[in-house]
Amino acid sequence: MGEQHGTVVIGAGPAGLTAAYELLRRGEPVRVFEADEVVGGISRTVERDGWRFDIGGHRFFTKVRRVEAFWHEILPAEDFLLRPRMSRIFYRGALYRYPLSAGNALRNLGVWEAARCVGSYARARLRPPRDQSHFEGWVSARFGWRLYSMFFKTYTEKVWGMPADQLRADWAAQRIKNLSLATAVRNALLPRRHRIDVTSLIEEFQYPKYGPGMMWERCADEVRARGGQLDTGTWVTTVHRDPARRRAVAVTVNGVSGERSVPADHVISSMPLPELVAALRPVAPPEVRECAADLRHRDFLTVALVLPARFSFPDNWIYIHDPAVRVGRIQNFGSWSPYLVKDGRTCLGLEYFVFEGDEMWRRTDDDLVSLATAELERLGLARPGAVEAGYVVRMPKAYPVYDERYQHNVEVVRRWLAREVPNVHPVGRNGMHRYNNQDHSMLTAMLTVENIVDGTAHDVWSVNVEEDYHEQSRTARPGQGTGRDAPIMPSRTIRGATGARDGVRAATEPPAQAPLV
Repeated sequence: MGEQHGTVVIGAGPAGLTAAYELLRRGEPVRVFEADEVVGGISRTVERDGWRFDIGGHRFFTKVRRVEAFWHEILPAEDFLLRPRMSRIFYRGALYRYPLSAGNALRNLGVWEAARCVGSYARARLRPPRDQSHFEGWVSARFGWRLYSMFFKTYTEKVWGMPADQLRADWAAQRIKNLSLATAVRNALLPRRHRIDVTSLIEEFQYPKYGPGMMWERCADEVRARGGQLDTGTWVTTVHRDPARRRAVAVTVNGVSGERSVPADHVISSMPLPELVAALRPVAPPEVRECAADLRHRDFLTVALVLPARFSFPDNWIYIHDPAVRVGRIQNFGSWSPYLVKDGRTCLGLEYFVFEGDEMWRRTDDDLVSLATAELERLGLARPGAVEAGYVVRMPKAYPVYDERYQHNVEVVRRWLAREVPNVHPVGRNGMHRYNNQDHSMLTAMLTVENIVDGTAHDVWSVNVEEDYHEQSRTARPGQGTGRDAPIMPSRTIRGATGARDGVRAATEPPAQAPLV
């Protein structure tokens, strides 16, 4: 038997660190390489001048028992807070509760507007949109055009930077699974505590008192304490494969100690899927490289503004549906945890959804702080002069983009990797180019470790939102696992950059940090 080199893990976010911890728990050697200087990926806690920011907002809630057990193995009970879930929608100067409150909605909309919304819903039920393969058709069929245009269209287009009729329906199907206007009204009139049957309606969640990064900083400490190697500020520039053996054999890394080659028996990759394909040597075939390069991401920046505590609000975040401002969502970090802010002050995180390199991304920090301050004042959420300080955090590749080509592209890459380098294991959100929440990313890593160590044959691509859906997905045909199960949409012709791709089955998947309600 040859020398054992162990596993190289690319990336120290939730998926990568979970994989490393699970391997070490089983006595397997592991080396983790993280390009950033901090661990946690988008689940990090950013600290500036004693203020702590949760980038994107992370509710610790899961139906996967082993994930919850992992959380509590890493952090003791006293490090968790139990926090109420509260989000509202800002539209035309009013705040709408979510889940829907009939009285609140009627007061804000007015009886006449509410009646028009009900009439629009009735028309959609009698004559639903013919094309429900895109987001606009799918949602308007379930809520009516009027409510769709008020509470879904503007925010969704801010998040994704494209018209809603170009977004596939799969994201809508998983984000508001089991929810329609009729369901929402029923929930408003007959509220029930501990409601988890509708994806969007959990009422409370756990939260590490110093933010989500607390979990992953502690996990990184545990990885090192158990004998794992974890290098930050270290890029994996090349994944070397042996075509004859159909295996990856080593990676080249570049960090503070220079460039070096690291042998590997397995590679667990949470780096963006296009970057993984680009790093392979010998290079992948042209079709695989073209499909990988065609996968896109939506990027994200947060402008954190410090204000007196009187400008706080009870919500974890507020969705901004006003088309007159560019901000998409506003977090109140003090509502996540009092440990994130300072006495007498709160910190609001204004979130902007951008593309890396666009005009917003290139703005200076001072310009962005000025813009965010002006928009907060315009919305009436702060008076002029109340903002005392501001900070900007940029997060590239926050959300995989689900355009009409992504499913075909991912499938081509996935099949080629499985055939030619089966010991390279994509995991997590960016690693698999699918919108996974933190718990889903962790579960893909856990199952991958079982495949490596125990020789199991888990299909990590079938990991879903809820445990019961995960169980059901085991009976799905290959290629139909959707990451978060949602209805399979009708077949349609997909036309990509390299020409027509006909007959591609439009199976479904999701994106982004609860960008619906």
